[in-house]
Amino acid sequence: MSLWTPGGEVPVERGGGSSGQTGGTTDSGVAGRVGGPDLDSLDPEERAQAEAMIAQMADVQRQILSAPAAQFVTNHVVGFYELAAIHLGQPQPDLEEARLAIDAMAAVLDAVGPRLGDDLAPLRQGLDQLQMAFVELKTRGDAPPA
Repeated sequence: MSLWTPGGEVPVERGGGSSGQTGGTTDSGVAGRVGGPDLDSLDPEERAQAEAMIAQMADVQRQILSAPAAQFVTNHVVGFYELAAIHLGQPQPDLEEARLAIDAMAAVLDAVGPRLGDDLAPLRQGLDQLQMAFVELKTRGDAPPA
């Protein structure tokens, strides 16, 4: 097994007991991860790289926790919008792929929309536009050629 890092792939082996778990804390104070590499089995360079990666991941988690969850949900909904728009905007639109993205966007907005605050109205407008474009393209595709 290998672990992808910005510096390239790093081969890792699952260490620990029969369950594949590592535990405790390494000499550097970095807690072992369930199913993660056994840091003690890495050479010093690999270990330093793994510890730096763990520190980066912890920093990213702290950054994520500092932002409201609604911001992340909104960003994902915008991603669904963009995905649907790309599929609809092709010379040969892929309606099934667009439908999946549109349905996902609608489902999220139906489930948590009011909790997104001021972002809800423009997201709903975007969803409405996508749905209208979808219906127009589907109707055009179902019509007999002129």
